[in-house]
Amino acid sequence: MVHIPEYKGPRVRARELGLPLGRFKPGKYNAITDVEGVLVGHCTLIKGEGPLRPGHGPVRTGVTAIMPNMGNIFMERMTGGGFVLNGAGEVSGMTQLMEWGLIETPILLTNTMAVGAVSDGVARHLVERYPGIGDEHDVIIPVVGECDDSWLNDISGRHVREEHVFEAIRNAASGPVAEGNVGGGTGMVTCDFKGGIGTSSRKLPEVLGGYTLGVLVMSNFGKMHNLRVGGLPVGEVLAEKFKGAPTRGKTYGSIIAVVATDAPLLSHQINRLCKRVGLGIGRVGSYAAHGSGEIVVGFSTANIIPRRTQKMVYKLKLLLDQRLDPLYEAVMEATEEAILNAICMATSMTGANGNHCPALPLDEVRRFVDACKPIFASVKKRPQQSSAPASREKPTDEDREGEVTVSTARPTQVRGAEG
Repeated sequence: MVHIPEYKGPRVRARELGLPLGRFKPGKYNAITDVEGVLVGHCTLIKGEGPLRPGHGPVRTGVTAIMPNMGNIFMERMTGGGFVLNGAGEVSGMTQLMEWGLIETPILLTNTMAVGAVSDGVARHLVERYPGIGDEHDVIIPVVGECDDSWLNDISGRHVREEHVFEAIRNAASGPVAEGNVGGGTGMVTCDFKGGIGTSSRKLPEVLGGYTLGVLVMSNFGKMHNLRVGGLPVGEVLAEKFKGAPTRGKTYGSIIAVVATDAPLLSHQINRLCKRVGLGIGRVGSYAAHGSGEIVVGFSTANIIPRRTQKMVYKLKLLLDQRLDPLYEAVMEATEEAILNAICMATSMTGANGNHCPALPLDEVRRFVDACKPIFASVKKRPQQSSAPASREKPTDEDREGEVTVSTARPTQVRGAEG
């Protein structure tokens, strides 16, 4: 019998391990809820143990709800977008989202076989709140993302019901967000360790706009040997310690990410922002395998597009494309940290057929970090430097945090694509 090392210490978020997680500071809660008006709620289902009996259990699944605009997203819509890095997965409602560039329903996360039930539940919730849907108002297509939790959960038993969707929505709140084995992430696995729900945020300095950006992930991808934690090849070492331990085999898994920001972005800019989420996923070790679904949904809270108006046009605030670079960097940082938070906060779990998924041994991660601390300490974090060729003229401003006023800061030192 293979001995599986088990870490018994308390779970902490990635930042508490002293990892190098980027140069921008997180928001108050280091969560997607740092973006004003964004609420998150979970419904977690854990029941039964032993051999898999389809329809009976064991159950290790749930629902996570992300509610933009304090939940009033149907009547007061927001600009949205997305990106598919690899499409072996599903986010229902994505086709219309990409076509219209609007978010008009809550965003729900669950397991693969529960997408229909969760979509039904969201539709029921919205129809009860807005009886004019399908008559006075247009029909809706709820945005529901999924990952496969079948290694731990009786996924074909379809245990997620309408009432669980209602519970997740009812539990949606601002402030700290529960992570790890909660909601849609209950049965998820990341790099052969227990994964699940994770979140993080970044607050840009005023000179770069002062915007807040948050990411929430349902993380379920990867193999142990690929895992990188704060850039350190932790997975390669741990793979030797866990050699011979049962894993979910050939299944690579997937990840769904949700990005929120208060920066005033149009749909095409949100699409571009969502692409950079893929860079953050790659930092943790993903190569977006053939059978994996890396799908990203994003929205901006800065502009409200009313469902009812007598006007023929409406005005939007718009961030210049040249100002997007700090957001690109921030979303990459927040995505990496959100995934690491998911696996750092998740606890070990035994599910269907006795399949056991260990928790990431945080003592091993600390050992890596402590060994590298002299290196980290010798690197002085400096503000962003442009990667563009140096100008012939001496620049009059740089992206120096706190040293350049908003009124004098230029969008960029580089000529735009339009010349």
